[in-house]
Amino acid sequence: MKMKSKLRKIFKIPDVYVLLFGLIIFTVALTYFIPAGEFERETSGDQTVVVPGSFSYIDQNPAGPFDVFLSIQLGMIDTASLIFLVLFTGGAFAVIEASGAIDAGISTLVSKLKNYKYVLVIAMFVLFSLGGATGIITNAVIAFIPLGIVLAKSLKLDAMAAVAIIYLGTFTGFNVAFLNPKTLGVAQTIAELPMFSGMTYRFLIYLIMVAVTVFYVCWYIKKISRDPSKSLMADNPFPTSNDTSEPTNNSVFTIRHKFILLAFAGGLIFYILGVNTYGWGVNEMAAMFIIITVVAGIIARMNGEEIVKNFMIGAQKLVYGALIMGVARAIYIILDQGIILDTVVYGLTVVLEPLSPVAGAIGMLFSNLIFNFFVSSGSGQAVVVMPILTPLADSLNISRQVAVQAYQFGDGITNNLFPTSGVLMASIAAAGVPYLKWLKFIWPVIIIWIVIASVALAVGVLIDWN
Repeated sequence: MKMKSKLRKIFKIPDVYVLLFGLIIFTVALTYFIPAGEFERETSGDQTVVVPGSFSYIDQNPAGPFDVFLSIQLGMIDTASLIFLVLFTGGAFAVIEASGAIDAGISTLVSKLKNYKYVLVIAMFVLFSLGGATGIITNAVIAFIPLGIVLAKSLKLDAMAAVAIIYLGTFTGFNVAFLNPKTLGVAQTIAELPMFSGMTYRFLIYLIMVAVTVFYVCWYIKKISRDPSKSLMADNPFPTSNDTSEPTNNSVFTIRHKFILLAFAGGLIFYILGVNTYGWGVNEMAAMFIIITVVAGIIARMNGEEIVKNFMIGAQKLVYGALIMGVARAIYIILDQGIILDTVVYGLTVVLEPLSPVAGAIGMLFSNLIFNFFVSSGSGQAVVVMPILTPLADSLNISRQVAVQAYQFGDGITNNLFPTSGVLMASIAAAGVPYLKWLKFIWPVIIIWIVIASVALAVGVLIDWN
């Protein structure tokens, strides 16, 4: 027993902030060993894109020791809108939860569907996958992790299942994103393709990915339902929940509760309309959650002090997860200021040029899987890599639709794996899921996704997908 205790201390899972700080130091070291270089860029409409064939090496600009700490502050500034979105959503959910509306609503739903647990799980998973596929819910998925926790508790699952239903559902759809203007739209515009063209084949890939992934999630849920000791969170199923009791599923779902949830749903619908009509983004969503907080508090007959108190309690619970995004962003800032991002892109294109069409398409996938470690922003990655992949696809006799999808797969798949993804780290932190336990859960899915993506791209080449 003493030996096991010593081994646990030696191989203790590091805190995610410790892990990210180590990656920042590693990234600083890369700025000394990877040659600095850059492409020329030109403005096309409202986008700044890379000029293919314009790469050149420049004087080295390595980061210094002080930059390790400065980059964290700059990362916080860069991701401030997302950080406050997380805090505001945490506060809004706390106010709604304090009213009893969430517990009563989900308890009623679970009691009515108690014999159809997997139908409920699949429905929620598919709903969030559509949110990811259309770009309505991507970065904002963090806001819905508390909802997943409440649902998972009602179904007697664990925090891992909560993240799987909400976060993994969203990013399964994001892998293909057949109607996402921020990723597919930008990439196709750069590749000079009609926006959202090739949708039929993308939708087929989406259906396959969703079916396979939700099957895996249901398999995990079935396993821990039969034997809770097999849960990856068996030692503490819900680390971020102060209430360790199981839901009683007998809460009365009152008219007031219904109006509170309708206010919540109405706010989200209004935001979606704003996205499609006025191009709203993260800031408008954060503002909408403030409105939802006030309206829900009034309907629940809370006074101003009660609303503020509950809001602050909810925001405090998510501070740990929210600040992770700023620390993760620091890694990109070091790479960008060290001027080595373009060198990485150039090196990958040199490797791909001699390959056959099918091998080249799969090579594009793997190059973007790797590059996503450095640039986890979907639209940001598009403006860097698509001007390179487009002429490369032409030279390899690969259709541009395949090149666009290779970029999308590369951007989406490893968002669920790399700690440089602030949204991933914030989501699992909000649920209290340790990063290494998440890796243990997600690695089979990553492998399956890569196989599906490789086959899909190979078929796309063979059928000359246009």
